Amino acid sequence: MKTVARTLSVLAVAALPAWGADFPAKPITMIIPAAPGGGTDTFGRKVAEAAEKILKQQITVENRGGGSGTVGIAQVLTAKPDGYTVGFVWNSPITTIPHSLEVPYTKADYSALMSIGYSSYVMCVAPDFPANSGKELIEAIRKNPGKYTLGNDGLGGTMQLAAERIFAKAGVKVRYVPFKGAGDTAKNFLGGHIDIYGGSIPPIQQHARAGKAKCLLLTSAEPNEALPQASGLKDVGMADEETVLWWGLIVPRRVPAAVQKTLESAFLKAAATPEVKEIMANKGATNKPMDAAATNRLIDTEYAALEKVAKSIGLEKKAK
Repeated sequence: MKTVARTLSVLAVAALPAWGADFPAKPITMIIPAAPGGGTDTFGRKVAEAAEKILKQQITVENRGGGSGTVGIAQVLTAKPDGYTVGFVWNSPITTIPHSLEVPYTKADYSALMSIGYSSYVMCVAPDFPANSGKELIEAIRKNPGKYTLGNDGLGGTMQLAAERIFAKAGVKVRYVPFKGAGDTAKNFLGGHIDIYGGSIPPIQQHARAGKAKCLLLTSAEPNEALPQASGLKDVGMADEETVLWWGLIVPRRVPAAVQKTLESAFLKAAATPEVKEIMANKGATNKPMDAAATNRLIDTEYAALEKVAKSIGLEKKAK
């Protein structure tokens, strides 16, 4: 009887699906929690195109905007955890928004598979502003505490918290003015309604080239070729206060490890293709693929840092 039981047990194990061995056996859905046309959508679609060739399966992209990205992420995390639904996300809905908005997920609900790279946020001033570098910008603010206004893409958003990390470290104060997005911020900055533009690079880049803005301080440690006048945080002695806009891939936590590994490998290769590198460079982004372990560490570190900043400025979490 014992022999029969052992035989049946072995047969039962052998009958279990070999997760990852034949994955993917059907098309994959990539949910992008943003509207079509923006940077996240553009990068996600290009990465999906490259990954299709590696995985030998179609990847269908679906845009699911709303709730500052939280609606689409919730859809990813309630999907069947089999690896056939993935989310191409930017960091704000997972490391920033949860500090100011009640969201239907926690870090325990997902695993990051990889990330493709990042783009800095930037602070820009008018051509006649009395500063020509990141250090000079900080000193100008220091001499006039609370005088200057800094536009950003929403109360409690990544740009505001990124700026506050820097200014709190420097011991200086600005007044934050929230707008609907970086494009709206740029419009109001160019119209003279705020002193400092705070946002992503693309909406202000052409105006900097035209001499209508001086972009002086990045929120990344390193400089960015797209805005050569802007100082990286290393230049002002605050490399540890880096907060950037980055993009990556997540899946529900319960997706089998072997499937996660297959997806991680394929998308890392996709992110390193010339096509992905080119489109990121054209948008002022830095191509720097990172694996699952590094991306999950980044999320943990960034979440903790931004939580501290949010609490320091009295940001209260609100229901959706």
